[in-house]
Amino acid sequence: MKILVCIKQVPDMESKFKVNAKGVWYEETDLAFRMNEYDEYAVEQAVQLKEQLGGGPEVTVLSIGPDRVLEPVKKALAMGCDRAVHLKDDDSSGKDPWQIASAIAGFSRDKNFDLIFTGMQSQDRGSAQVGAIVSELLGCACVTTVVHFAFNDGIVTAKRELEGGLKCIVRFRLPAVVTCQLGLNKPRYPTLPNIMKAKKKEIVSQAAAGFAATEALSGTGEFYVPAKKGRGIILEGDVNEMADRLIGILKEKTTVVR
Repeated sequence: MKILVCIKQVPDMESKFKVNAKGVWYEETDLAFRMNEYDEYAVEQAVQLKEQLGGGPEVTVLSIGPDRVLEPVKKALAMGCDRAVHLKDDDSSGKDPWQIASAIAGFSRDKNFDLIFTGMQSQDRGSAQVGAIVSELLGCACVTTVVHFAFNDGIVTAKRELEGGLKCIVRFRLPAVVTCQLGLNKPRYPTLPNIMKAKKKEIVSQAAAGFAATEALSGTGEFYVPAKKGRGIILEGDVNEMADRLIGILKEKTTVVR
């Protein structure tokens, strides 16, 4: 079995974001970066499947972006992936989901991967489109928002998270693309011995331009910080007095009470 895990490097969500000069993305200067949280679940699931099958499957981790994406790639190798592919693209943040997915599919098309794991979505762009587009381009099954995964005798049983707290169970054969949701597993912390082993693992760098579609199908019109809203009113004191004040506010500022 051959497994591919696609990961993305995103800014730490605790960072202070500033709009860049073009007004279509954030300024990367002084930001701290990390592996996309959803992708950590994808890496863990791939490594767990490898362990379940006795180490037989080969797990390849792939990331698209500038040289700094090698940091999460090395983390994935330390978590248990066998080899890595870096599709170099210094302008990956300006690519739309179609272009990113076409690069992944272009690289994967002749590699005969049985399973491709991705995160459900990225924490920065949040389109949740890449995994589904990859499956369409490769002509294989796609199961999204997976919160439980089990493999037995060539069949995968997965539990998907739907809207409104609902879940559904699907069974499918390989090849397939699986997008991973929070709660699927508990990603392991790379140990020092595994970090040292990861330094000896292969990382192949190639230009993403050789695989990706040249034309975008969508674009960012504007990127901005939401306007600050007024502070709420806190009512204190006797319950009856607060009720009277609340009714007065509703009459004055809304049409709820007339």
